Amino acid sequence: MLFDKKNTTSFPIPEKVRTPWFDHLGDIPATLEYNTGTMYEKVRAVARKFPNNVAFDFMGKSTTYKQMLQEIDACARSLRTIGIREDDRITIAMPNCPQAIYMLYAINRVGAVANMIHPLSAEKEIEEYLNLSRSTTLITLDQFYGKVEAIRKNTQIRNVIIARIKDELSRPIRAGYMATEGRKIEPIPKDAPIISWKQFIKLGRSSFPDYKVVREADDPAVILYSGGTTGKNKGIVLTNMNFNALSEQVVAANPMFRPGDRMLAAMPLFHGFGLGVCIHTMLSQGGRCILVPRFTAKSYAKLITKNRCNFIAGVPTLYEALLRLPSMKRADLSCLKGVFSGGDSLSVELKKKFDHFLYSHNASIQIREGYGTTECVTASCLTPPNQIREGSIGIPFPDTYYKIVKPDTDEELPYGEEGEILIAGPSVMKEYMDLPEETEKTLRVHEDGLKWVYTGDLGCMDEAGFIYFRGRMKRMIISSGYNIYPAQLENIFDAHEKVHMSCVIGVPDDYRMQKVKAFVMLKDGVSPDKHTKKELLSYARKHIAKYAMPYDIEFRKELPTTLVGKVAYRELEEEELAKLAANR
Repeated sequence: MLFDKKNTTSFPIPEKVRTPWFDHLGDIPATLEYNTGTMYEKVRAVARKFPNNVAFDFMGKSTTYKQMLQEIDACARSLRTIGIREDDRITIAMPNCPQAIYMLYAINRVGAVANMIHPLSAEKEIEEYLNLSRSTTLITLDQFYGKVEAIRKNTQIRNVIIARIKDELSRPIRAGYMATEGRKIEPIPKDAPIISWKQFIKLGRSSFPDYKVVREADDPAVILYSGGTTGKNKGIVLTNMNFNALSEQVVAANPMFRPGDRMLAAMPLFHGFGLGVCIHTMLSQGGRCILVPRFTAKSYAKLITKNRCNFIAGVPTLYEALLRLPSMKRADLSCLKGVFSGGDSLSVELKKKFDHFLYSHNASIQIREGYGTTECVTASCLTPPNQIREGSIGIPFPDTYYKIVKPDTDEELPYGEEGEILIAGPSVMKEYMDLPEETEKTLRVHEDGLKWVYTGDLGCMDEAGFIYFRGRMKRMIISSGYNIYPAQLENIFDAHEKVHMSCVIGVPDDYRMQKVKAFVMLKDGVSPDKHTKKELLSYARKHIAKYAMPYDIEFRKELPTTLVGKVAYRELEEEELAKLAANR
């Protein structure tokens, strides 16, 4: 573990919540000491310890910890120069690329808060995220400038910083990129009100290099987003402690980790796992990130073998796809130390298939399932390396406690009985941004003195403390690992002048796990023809992120309803399942 013991804190273990797994953890400690500094300070300490080690690779180009820290500090000086101060919100709408890394930690160094959003979000979604967070500055790539400019006037954004992928590429790779992907990017007008990344970095040269901003472990550091059953986006405010504690927990739960180990960072920065595990855990513990801005199963497979990755993570559908790839037939996977699955339940059969696949390709490990929520950054429970139980998502991380209760109460249930999953520990969020009532419903302090997150997920615990995920109480679609909330999409469709009512469901899909389908009741006099469908789909693309777009809209004269008048979405789901079964 890398931390300054003079500046550490411990998370208390109340006797009431000690569970049997404390007794058989082996190399995994029950409790840890945590650094009380910032995310930036934790990464800086590692950069000074391993200055010449590679921090990350990006499309064939390597950056050392020393180089990374220099870029972060230069970026921080520029942020100060343009007027960024403590608690200001800055939006990062970027894929996994070097400029996003520099900006993330520079924001943290100056005491501001990084508002992380999907760069492929629709225009109106970007506008909503900017306004919810009251962001004054935004950084994105040149290819997304058009969307930002279209909504900028409706926000408080003063500075738009534009970075380019090509600027971070080696010369040979850059030439190939500009001949292919780069050609598709529309040039930004010369008089556009933006700051290019190169101009931005130059601004900081006149700034004082030795300024110091005092920030505490419990100060806000990052905002990630989670939808809700009401259709409203919720900004999850996460602290320095949340991320730094997670990094210690992840390494403690993986005692095989060593500084220099390589993690395939394909999960995106705006996702809790991508940011918390693939990026911050690696960079704050001396690991090496293989940054992947965009990937397919085919490119993912190539990157694993080409970079000799030690740790990889993905959703069950990704592993299903890897099994079918011809390019993986002769792959040597002896480099792997950890393979993690999350985002949805890993079926017993898929686990058996993939474990066999790993063994037959020289790996000495099994796939390990985990579980978590963005309200705890990401994973808070993981299958131990040598204690795998069929159907289990593992045991809680050190200092993290799980409790199974009667839903929406504090009444704890016996071992083996199904109830709502509650989580407590140092990675639990600070709050929902500007939503005190939602925060109060989700975060509750019990008699044991701990602050518990009510996850809305169902599960049980066995007598050895292993957790079993059973399902979700929340209505949610999971597509390729992304959480999609039907109520949000329904609000968008219902706002269209031709729509009377809509219902959005998830339909099983072999590759994505689920795909989105919309059912629409049109207003009187509107024709349910292909022109209306085309109009609605075009409208949806402006408001809905690409990954959440419906693959189809089906018009209905009536939508089924429950006894209390709500749309019976389960009835529609059953209809789709029956169609799939009939076609097989």
